[in-house]
Amino acid sequence: MTSPKTSRDSMAASSLTKYMSVAGAVDELGRRGFTEGLRVINGGLRAIGTGEPIRTEDLVIREVYRFEGVSDPDDMAIVYGIEGRRGLKATVIDAFGVYSDPALSALMEKVTIRDAA
Repeated sequence: MTSPKTSRDSMAASSLTKYMSVAGAVDELGRRGFTEGLRVINGGLRAIGTGEPIRTEDLVIREVYRFEGVSDPDDMAIVYGIEGRRGLKATVIDAFGVYSDPALSALMEKVTIRDAA
């Protein structure tokens, strides 16, 4: 198991080749139960389906997939597979580089990273 202090870059780099696209990663995570989505609203995370506020301290990043657009910066994204209390399994997609969402990136920095068990 990876330490909670694992570098986000090193974990993402180890996951680079597992899926060929953002859609492929999201589809596979969905098949494995990561069916909720999270988004930033008023400076915090909310479940898209229920609107329930989600505290970052209640979440653990289990999987990270980073996609780099070879010819198109619009293709640069990070897909997170996240677990939370009460059985929450969600995905979060954030662009990186110039297109990243600073609010989402700041919130994701607060979430502990652990490899899937």
